[in-house]
Amino acid sequence: MKELRVFAKLFIKLFAIIFVLVGLVFIWLLTYEPSTKNDVIIESEEIVANDDWQPKDAMAELPTMSATVKEGYYLIAESSKYMGPNAARAEDRYSGNNLACANCHLQKGAQAGSGSWVGIIERFPQFGGRGNREGTIEDRINGCMERSMNGKMLPEGSDQMKAIVAYMNWLSEDVPENRKAEFKGYPKIKIPAVAVDLEKGSQVYQKECIICHGENGAGVLNAVDGKSYTYPPLWGPDSFNDGAGMNRVITSAEFIKSNMPYLQATWDNPKLTDEEAYHVAGYINSFSRPHKANKEDDYPNKKLKPVSTPYGPWADDFSSEQHKYGPFPPIMEYYKNEYGITKTK
Repeated sequence: MKELRVFAKLFIKLFAIIFVLVGLVFIWLLTYEPSTKNDVIIESEEIVANDDWQPKDAMAELPTMSATVKEGYYLIAESSKYMGPNAARAEDRYSGNNLACANCHLQKGAQAGSGSWVGIIERFPQFGGRGNREGTIEDRINGCMERSMNGKMLPEGSDQMKAIVAYMNWLSEDVPENRKAEFKGYPKIKIPAVAVDLEKGSQVYQKECIICHGENGAGVLNAVDGKSYTYPPLWGPDSFNDGAGMNRVITSAEFIKSNMPYLQATWDNPKLTDEEAYHVAGYINSFSRPHKANKEDDYPNKKLKPVSTPYGPWADDFSSEQHKYGPFPPIMEYYKNEYGITKTK
């Protein structure tokens, strides 16, 4: 019995010691403050800066732009006025339609998923299949001038070309490495294994597109000048020509999926499905538009021609109808088996 009492006293003492230790730990946790050394703060700020980084807001930063960058901004934002049919001087009328570069390169070239110019300068020179050679950023701009703008090339040393390149350089400053990928080109879609259904495309157009682009695809003119566009035409005489990348169903579908309806979709939060974007792209490209001369000279190596290029010649025996409206997977499979080339567009 005596031994039991001794054991009980020891147990009580041990319990009291443990209780005190737990209490001390609890008090320490309540009063603990993390280290605030500079190196920890700097590391945290760098991470937050990358996560919160946004591309430049050109309109907000206009007052601080250099004169050349500002000129580039106005050339891409109000292209019709400064280098299109409405330019004051005839010698400045390089663009053949009243579109603005920013009608497609949204947020004045800053929006991811819309052929953004953020970070674009460091990606050139790059190989281009259309010319079968290394091309400069100036070459790429002139590709748009001749096709999307249905006009003529800017002289490489011209003030207009220098200003546009300067603006692209400005947009490309200080882009975090971990954010560059989202600004490259258009996100891919899963290409349906069927041909474009024009009726389905029409239904999507009536539901999602007609409010801005109109029943006849003519767009909406700017209420101020009545010449440029608030919402651009998608077909017809003042639209991009049939040599433009947007005249390819797959390219057009990728753009539409990531950006349309306007202000309702983004590359990482689209509204349309792949199938809806695909069918409405085919519907839009079923209408007439200006013709580009000498398209047969595009892609000297015909094996490199995108499968949805709607004009020949091609390095295969598929019909022009299938190259325009699909289905495209059989053509892609042919190039993989016959030439060892993996096609994505």
